[in-house]
Amino acid sequence: MSDNTKTADPCVMVIFGATGDLTKRKLFPALYNLAMDDFLPHGFAVIGVGRQEMTSEEFRSHMVASLREFVGKPDEKILKWFEERTYYTGGDFDDDKKLFGDLKDLIGDVTTKHQIPDNFFFYLATPPSLFANVTQKVVKNGLGKEENGNWRRFIYEKPFGHDLESAEKLNASLLRLVKERQIYRIDHYLGKETVQNILVFRFGNSIFEPIWNRNFIDHVQITVAEKLGVEQRGGYYDSAGALRDMIPNHILQLVTLTAMEPPVSFEADSVRDEQAKILQAIQPYAPENVLNCAVRGQYGEGKLSEPGPDANGPRSVPAYRNEPNVAAYSNTETFAALKLAIDNWRWADVPFYIRTGKRMATRHSSIVIEFKKAPFMLFRETGVERLRTNRIVIHIQPDEGITLHFGAKIPGPIVNMGAVDMDFNYLDHFGEQISTGYERLLYDCMIGDATLFQRADMVAASWRIVEPVLDVWSALPARDFPNYPAGSWGPKEADLLLERDGRTWKNLVN
Repeated sequence: MSDNTKTADPCVMVIFGATGDLTKRKLFPALYNLAMDDFLPHGFAVIGVGRQEMTSEEFRSHMVASLREFVGKPDEKILKWFEERTYYTGGDFDDDKKLFGDLKDLIGDVTTKHQIPDNFFFYLATPPSLFANVTQKVVKNGLGKEENGNWRRFIYEKPFGHDLESAEKLNASLLRLVKERQIYRIDHYLGKETVQNILVFRFGNSIFEPIWNRNFIDHVQITVAEKLGVEQRGGYYDSAGALRDMIPNHILQLVTLTAMEPPVSFEADSVRDEQAKILQAIQPYAPENVLNCAVRGQYGEGKLSEPGPDANGPRSVPAYRNEPNVAAYSNTETFAALKLAIDNWRWADVPFYIRTGKRMATRHSSIVIEFKKAPFMLFRETGVERLRTNRIVIHIQPDEGITLHFGAKIPGPIVNMGAVDMDFNYLDHFGEQISTGYERLLYDCMIGDATLFQRADMVAASWRIVEPVLDVWSALPARDFPNYPAGSWGPKEADLLLERDGRTWKNLVN
């Protein structure tokens, strides 16, 4: 990975979709945090581009208000520094000449004023349907051409395609315009410290890597549970669903980092080569196996554990079909669980169970490494009735850290065993670090490190894994929706997915 002491090149960040929620909640705070930690170059400027007409002064006011809302009490000196380097232009994204001509002129003015060389990166915080169109217009207006040692980079938000065909079409369209090394397909999950720490944990500690294989590990569970519903994203979500929204990007990235072989270095392509091998090794589903290895669900009305604003007890929430902009008889899944098999030497016969869902019992994301049981024979004449399995839990959110569960003798004259935990928590050991998850990714783009971004072949391989499931679910609409109440751990079929193998989900990991 990148050297944290490396200074980013002076550059201009251009944000398409700059008036949207992502910019306000994530991108501005991330840039502010980078500036606070002295990771932004002095020669830096931000240009917002949106459909809305407004002046740069008005846009700066929005930016300052966003930072005051989402950062708390920003440092006034840093705030002033940002104000002086923030600009805006607006118009019709379909207008080749007016909007993109204005943008070209504004970039020229900004680089001259702040003495910034012609290094630009374009962040497309837009619907995916605009990715190729906006990129084409940027290139057409001469803003995508690299010359005289200067660079151009393009960051694309997820989802990258709607299925395998659309992802391949989008990749082909972009690669006709720019080179693969200029493309940064962003997944903000990979900006989280614990996700990045997986590689350090595995490959930087000699006590773990020797047992990280089929000889010692029984199975792996990956959970990304959200307490929220679809909120105001009903229109998008009803055309996507849990499988498309989370699994080809977030969750399969976690699978690859958990399962990959040691790369020869932390160079971007060395890491991504090993990740790609895992995606290619995941056995594709035959249509007849989808019903046994994949589970879908949709939440009905229910109660959440935290009290509401006008209630003394759990808060009642509506069913998915009653959410704004959701079809009354929607067949879209809000929960998905899969059983994956990785067909290689390290992971043969070790199932990977993955699940994600909206309106779950709690907000929690984790990777559980469940080890095989030790032989019981030594304990036959003792008070030990059964041996618990050891497991490592990598907590991704909300509290980042790692827990090791193991057994120890209970004090007393007889041999008996109790469960013991050893916990590592980022907050306890390294203090609070305010982060949106985007800081590392924006910084890496500025220094040209693509390690934490997906390559075209990885995107295609991820869609190939889920494509058979999407096809079967599309052909066979669910008849039992809604099939789990809001505030639960999902449909009972998800429990059966593991129970058939003699296993259970680890729901309340600490």
